[in-house]
Amino acid sequence: MSITVKSSIRQHQHSVICELADIIEATWQRHLALSPYHLPDDLGYVESRLEGERLVIENVCYQTPEFRKLHLELAKVGPNLDILHCVMFPRLDYGLPMFGCDIVSGRGQISAAVVDLSPTSPDGLPSAYTRELEGMGTNGYTQPRELPSWGHIFSDYCCFVKPIGPEEQRRFLAQVSHYLTLHCRQALATKPTPWQRPEILAGQRNYCTHQQQNDKTRRILEKAFDPAWAERYMTTVLFDLPQE
Repeated sequence: MSITVKSSIRQHQHSVICELADIIEATWQRHLALSPYHLPDDLGYVESRLEGERLVIENVCYQTPEFRKLHLELAKVGPNLDILHCVMFPRLDYGLPMFGCDIVSGRGQISAAVVDLSPTSPDGLPSAYTRELEGMGTNGYTQPRELPSWGHIFSDYCCFVKPIGPEEQRRFLAQVSHYLTLHCRQALATKPTPWQRPEILAGQRNYCTHQQQNDKTRRILEKAFDPAWAERYMTTVLFDLPQE
């Protein structure tokens, strides 16, 4: 499946977010056999108001033989807040980590950027990953950020930073590209292990349950919509729990 370039709010977001969205989709298309993943009709593209500003949320989703859902979310609040959020959810027959990436830009400045390959096994990341990630993480950034209280779900190679200036922004884009390309290649090389579905399911549920505790995201959605809508969006679009 080829990705058709269409009008997107990314063209009106911070240039780093726009470039990263393009990198993510191009990497998926280059390495994976994509097919459509259908969200509920009312959740693919959403508009509302937040503190007097127009809020737009745009979701793009795919699936592949190895991943039950590839999710890229772009959000814009007025002229001053831009967000990118991306998660890759492996199918339960594949004991793969969870790729996640987020960037937040406020008033034209990147305030937070995070990328990780989070283990879903108590044993941590497979050695095929750790070999390729050695020495990475927050090395080379001047302003690392503190992980949230539930941040134990992330790997030792989690990069959570405020990238300062063009050089660190380029470093972050390259780091995301490296993590993402590695993940796609490992997914293609991984053999299904259906007998491990219970353990894989437990690992993904642990990841999603902790991510649903993100109070900042929930508060924004509750203000723009209402608590019931926010709960549905968090558990249907952002971090839906896999079914057995």
